[in-house]
Amino acid sequence: MKDVFQVRPSSQNMARQAVRIMTVVVLIVLSAVAANAQHYKVLYKFQNTPDAANPFAGLVRDAEGNLYGTSFEGGIGDGTIFKVDRTGKETVLHSFNDSDGDLPTSTLVRDAKGNLYGTADEGGAAGYGTVFKVDASGKFSLLYSFTGGTDGAFPFAGLVQDADGNLYGTTHSGGTSNCDIGAGNCGVVFKVDTTGKETVMYSFTGPDGAQPRASLAMDGSGNLYGTTSNGGAGRGVVFKLDPSGTETVLHNFAGADGDEPYAGLIMDTAGNLYGTTLFGGAVGWGTVFKIDTTGKETVLYSFTGGADGKQPQAGVIMDKAGNLYGTTSRGGPNKPHGVIFKLDPAGKETVLYAFPNRSGGIQPLGGLVTDAKGNLYGTASLGGGPPCSSCGVVFRLAP
Repeated sequence: MKDVFQVRPSSQNMARQAVRIMTVVVLIVLSAVAANAQHYKVLYKFQNTPDAANPFAGLVRDAEGNLYGTSFEGGIGDGTIFKVDRTGKETVLHSFNDSDGDLPTSTLVRDAKGNLYGTADEGGAAGYGTVFKVDASGKFSLLYSFTGGTDGAFPFAGLVQDADGNLYGTTHSGGTSNCDIGAGNCGVVFKVDTTGKETVMYSFTGPDGAQPRASLAMDGSGNLYGTTSNGGAGRGVVFKLDPSGTETVLHNFAGADGDEPYAGLIMDTAGNLYGTTLFGGAVGWGTVFKIDTTGKETVLYSFTGGADGKQPQAGVIMDKAGNLYGTTSRGGPNKPHGVIFKLDPAGKETVLYAFPNRSGGIQPLGGLVTDAKGNLYGTASLGGGPPCSSCGVVFRLAP
């Protein structure tokens, strides 16, 4: 039988060239796979009760390189506050027991003394969520329990702290106005002072925004900036709240420019705001946007839902060169488990890492934090193991 791949003498050079090209292609593919794995490291795999499990939020990092976060489940069953040190050793700092909080989904805020502050979405005295503190010695304190009425209900997001130690946040429900767009009222912006006293700074009514799920940003004058996942023209808003409690809608999302922002905002040195929307954009899979100081919105990037990722639930961080970094909860190159992305000032997106399988974690829902060397740290809500293949991980991505 003749060789099927028999080559005529006049075609030998072409065949050799083809082999060289195929070899180069294979090497490039293998190099890309190696780079994806080489720069990414799982620092800790959660193990479930009595350990933490399923982190929905991002991390906060101290000067020694320790990482702190919350997990939605684990502990004695109602979620945890955890620490992962530089060696990858994990410590559960607190296990929620429902009376002091349940199902924490917030990123923590850390003050100069090493105290940690956050929220639990449910639990507390009435079951509508709590504000808590963990001091530098690891002692847990319940600062406030929401009643579910005009004071707010279900604080999904984390907090921001002013120079005097007051804490500010949002609740997804509660307040004074019924929005008729789901269970509960429209939500509030609240303040908890250093004595644990809560003050409602603003109750949303619907046209001015509704159901905020994101943390706040604060400028040097004490103005607060945030997003609501609903309300406004129907797809959420970006708002400003001044220290007197006057709210201004800076932008109404309309779909093509974004829809349903779940994440909070960051502010650059010029006062521009940056954030993400879970849906909307050119094809409906979410956006990265900018709001300038005049209130003009610009879509910096629209996710296609393919290799570039889709549905960014978390916000972004910015480096000194103006590059933005974030995560998407789904999507990726043939891998529907989420990505870590970089967006340069020109709007060019680069996928830095695509979550390929459960062993390395999948579906990152929280944002990123960085160190002085440019390493990125975060959590994936699922994956990991053994023995738990769906409890989530803490990861590092080197530059």
